[in-house]
Amino acid sequence: MSDVIDVETTDSEKAQSLKSVGWLSYLLHLIVAVGAVLPATQPGVALLIVALVIDLVKKGDAEGTWQASHFAWRIRTVIWAAILYLVTSPLWLLLIAPGWIAWGLISLWFLYRIVRGMVNMNDNRPMPR
Repeated sequence: MSDVIDVETTDSEKAQSLKSVGWLSYLLHLIVAVGAVLPATQPGVALLIVALVIDLVKKGDAEGTWQASHFAWRIRTVIWAAILYLVTSPLWLLLIAPGWIAWGLISLWFLYRIVRGMVNMNDNRPMPR
């Protein structure tokens, strides 16, 4: 009987630890996302890189749990945002307005993905694939 309690406690501690790491990562992503949407408040990519490294390092610890989908969600979000920013960067050379519009839309999409992930994590729900 005590073995079962120890296993449940360990699982609970692991789940709580993963959730704490997830919240830290989401918070860093949120700071970057809000900074990308609001003019002149960009905190820089350093926070995003820190969050991405956290996700990449801790992703393996989350395998087999509902939180694994959150790690994958955040990693995919950063990768897709980076690709979209790179693909649309030539718009800045052609005309400034299309560059602003494209990057504004990408930034709003990034913010949406982070907030959606935070809502699901708060409800202990996995993210869709």
